[in-house]
Amino acid sequence: MHHVKSGIDRLKNGEYISSLKGKRIGLITNPTGVDASLRSSIDILKEIADLKMLFAPEHGVRGDLQAGVKMSNYTDAKSGLPVFSLYGGVHHIPKELIETLDAVVFDVQDIGARFYTYMYTLSYVMEDCAEYGKEMIVLDRVNPIGGVYPEGTILDRKFSSFVGRFPTATRHNMTIGEFARYINDTEGISCDLTVIPLMGWTRNMLFSDTFLPFVSPSPNIPTPDTCLCYIGTCLAEGTNLSEGRGTTHPFEFVGAPFTDGEYIADAMNEIALPGVIFRPCHFTPTFSKHQGDLCSGVQLHVTDSRAFKPFEAGLRLIDLIRKTYPDFRFRDQTDDQGRMFIDKLLGTDAIRSEAFDVDEFLKETEKPLSEYTKKINGYYLY
Repeated sequence: MHHVKSGIDRLKNGEYISSLKGKRIGLITNPTGVDASLRSSIDILKEIADLKMLFAPEHGVRGDLQAGVKMSNYTDAKSGLPVFSLYGGVHHIPKELIETLDAVVFDVQDIGARFYTYMYTLSYVMEDCAEYGKEMIVLDRVNPIGGVYPEGTILDRKFSSFVGRFPTATRHNMTIGEFARYINDTEGISCDLTVIPLMGWTRNMLFSDTFLPFVSPSPNIPTPDTCLCYIGTCLAEGTNLSEGRGTTHPFEFVGAPFTDGEYIADAMNEIALPGVIFRPCHFTPTFSKHQGDLCSGVQLHVTDSRAFKPFEAGLRLIDLIRKTYPDFRFRDQTDDQGRMFIDKLLGTDAIRSEAFDVDEFLKETEKPLSEYTKKINGYYLY
């Protein structure tokens, strides 16, 4: 194990302090914005900078909102600072606010998955900083699932949305600071970007190797194992299967009232995927899909975090259920462009084809992933 320092810890220790001195700052953060002793970045930045306002991503600055819940602007009770929402229809900082600032600071824990919305909140604000000539400062944080190899699809821009905006891999393989560097260049954002880097983190480290405290990045990501499973089981969000929301193991439980966990577990374990065992289980979600209904399904038990390939596991699981149970459906509500949610999550509509073959599909991802790895390599900080 290694003692890793996050961007906020380096700032607090007096490093990079000149980046903030004398500047009027707006801060995008949430409960994960803490130092190694769990002190909020809000309190730390109030002491070392001229902190004027806070901006809230999905779930709010204090993490008190469930997935998809829209919020209005309010005053943060603890700091007394005004809080402005950047979720639910408002992705950009209004001109009259950003013009009163010199820089915007971002300190939020990402989880390494393309469909996690915090990255896109950052991307929109980078565009605002570019437009109004303001500095963007990203306090880097570890990628909790490591940065050794990417997985999944490269998003097709036709399916660009707030759950996948750019052609990155499903398991994107970057820290949030590296991601900012990457899109600033490849997407032509070209804002004045400063990344305050981690100390002591290497790409093969998982969250458990860092000695850092784990704060849930959102209400349904309770553990570092959840971050891993989410890469694959989040695809269940695009279906009528429960992905375990409303249970004590979101994204580790997958099932429905019409599936048979014993059968699914046996069939999945027979494939012998590395680093994971599927256990039959029953669960009753207290909210979200199948609320109050007994579901039969499986729990993914990660036995080797480094060997486990969550994208393949999630894809094979959904493919098996789809081909076994006639009641399986992809969620059929479409957005204003007629796109289904599963297509936005996967970054392609290939899975909905009747002729979909999971082995062929996984083989087809290899070349694009290899090209993507070469492309992001130049933006690595570690």
